[in-house]
Amino acid sequence: MRIGFSVPQFGPFADPDRTVAMCAALEALGCHSLWAADRLLAPLDPPDGYPGRQQMPARYGTHLDPLLALALAATATERVRLGSSTLNALWQPPLVLARALTTLDLISHGRLDVGIGLGWMREEYQAAGVPWKGRGARLEETLDVLDAVWCSDPVTHTGPLWTIPESTVLPKPLQSPRPPILLGGFTPYALERVGRRADGWLAASMPLPFLHALWAVAAEAAERAGRDPAALRRVFRVNPEVTTAEADPAETHRRGTVRQICDHLKQMCASGSDEVLVDLQLTTDSPEEFLDLAAAFTAELSQPA
Repeated sequence: MRIGFSVPQFGPFADPDRTVAMCAALEALGCHSLWAADRLLAPLDPPDGYPGRQQMPARYGTHLDPLLALALAATATERVRLGSSTLNALWQPPLVLARALTTLDLISHGRLDVGIGLGWMREEYQAAGVPWKGRGARLEETLDVLDAVWCSDPVTHTGPLWTIPESTVLPKPLQSPRPPILLGGFTPYALERVGRRADGWLAASMPLPFLHALWAVAAEAAERAGRDPAALRRVFRVNPEVTTAEADPAETHRRGTVRQICDHLKQMCASGSDEVLVDLQLTTDSPEEFLDLAAAFTAELSQPA
């Protein structure tokens, strides 16, 4: 099992100097990866609510750009993988996105994992000037464009939304044939796309029956596409509510002592390629406590199940 943490970038952690120092400290703890998230705004009264909470965390209104935060992380570290979980890929043209991600792969010397998804907040789509309707098809063509830009020379693409005339688009990413692409989502459609097109799934900590049901969709889709389901990576995000007393065992996918939460994450990870992503930005406001908790999670997750 691999261990990852969030890139500090929200609320009190939205300070470039702090981000650099904390990323270096997280790498020194021995983790395997650092992941940046993506928010454009925090509506004061979102009509659709916020997943898992009654209100959207106010600190999401203060944020660093995810790609620039990853560039900071790249300059502060030497070893860890650097990923996005999850980059909302549809808020910019895919050719522009491909250029930014290529640059990140080069800056990080080939350490980039491209984690993308559709997002869930209509207000962000409206503010970005991107239609909410048809976003699944838009993501499919975005993936087509990324593949064309990264894996072809010269590059050409003709689709319903974008056209790229036969062109030179250089440089290419350092990773060949392209950086790994992981997709987020929790619907059957999303998991089918993971199995059919992606290198892995950006998931979340959840009760085991839900995990097994969702993953079966991806595995079956991979087999239908002639792909090996065992080759797909899985990254399980948790935004933990850490308690001093033991919590109800039914809640330990999101709430409990460090040991309880880690025990659940270990149960989710079925192979050595599975990974956990512990996002501590909603758990504490203190950089010192953030790093202390990261050390505690690293120590506990490193123990055999």
